[in-house]
Amino acid sequence: MTTENSTTLQFDHSAETGKKFANLPRHIGFIVDGNRRWARRRGLMISEGNKRGYEALIELAYVAQARGIKYISAFIFSTENWQRAKSEVNYLMDLFLWSSAHDMKKLVRDGFRIVFLGRRDGLRAKIRAAIEQTEQDSAGNTGTTLALCFNYGGQAEIVDAAAKLAASGADFTEENFAKYLYHPEIPPVDMLVRTSGEQRISGFMLWRAAYAELMWIQKNWPDMCEADFDDVLAEFARRQRRFGK
Repeated sequence: MTTENSTTLQFDHSAETGKKFANLPRHIGFIVDGNRRWARRRGLMISEGNKRGYEALIELAYVAQARGIKYISAFIFSTENWQRAKSEVNYLMDLFLWSSAHDMKKLVRDGFRIVFLGRRDGLRAKIRAAIEQTEQDSAGNTGTTLALCFNYGGQAEIVDAAAKLAASGADFTEENFAKYLYHPEIPPVDMLVRTSGEQRISGFMLWRAAYAELMWIQKNWPDMCEADFDDVLAEFARRQRRFGK
């Protein structure tokens, strides 16, 4: 994999130049769908779609921080994605390792807190080490928290939380259950966005998305830009959230 030009961090998103929105969501979750379709429509290799999708995620993380969003999460690799072609999976793992040594370090320097949600058993030792190092290096940061769902499944998270709660001996209550989710400090999703025109959540944040506003975007993820992010904020501001009341 060529990594010298894997990202293009050429954006200067500052709170002063960004648009102002009332009623900002605290937590936006993204199902980053359409990388492969983006590549196929351009006659490119699948790896090029994954690379551009990765670049879009980094770019939009900076937009989120400039807009004052406290938490963004992204579904970057599901437990089902291991079923994809071995060449694609290997590329994604290599891209992850490259990112942890380069762009994630820059994100940490720029104040992001980075956490990973998902099962770590079965991951390569180098990947587990990169996850742990990134979380450790960014633990004290107070900027936007970037929660990356990696080797993640919503049903798996619920099963794992239930097992930990049972082992603890505590009462089975919603409050106690939430304490055993992956990184339980991550709050509920306020706005859940899926790209590529698909209208399903595919197990993403099943517990935290219980009252999330849903937004479907026709664009494939690699085409997402700053203006699209602002459209998400504008749409959220228009929504009336009742929480059953």
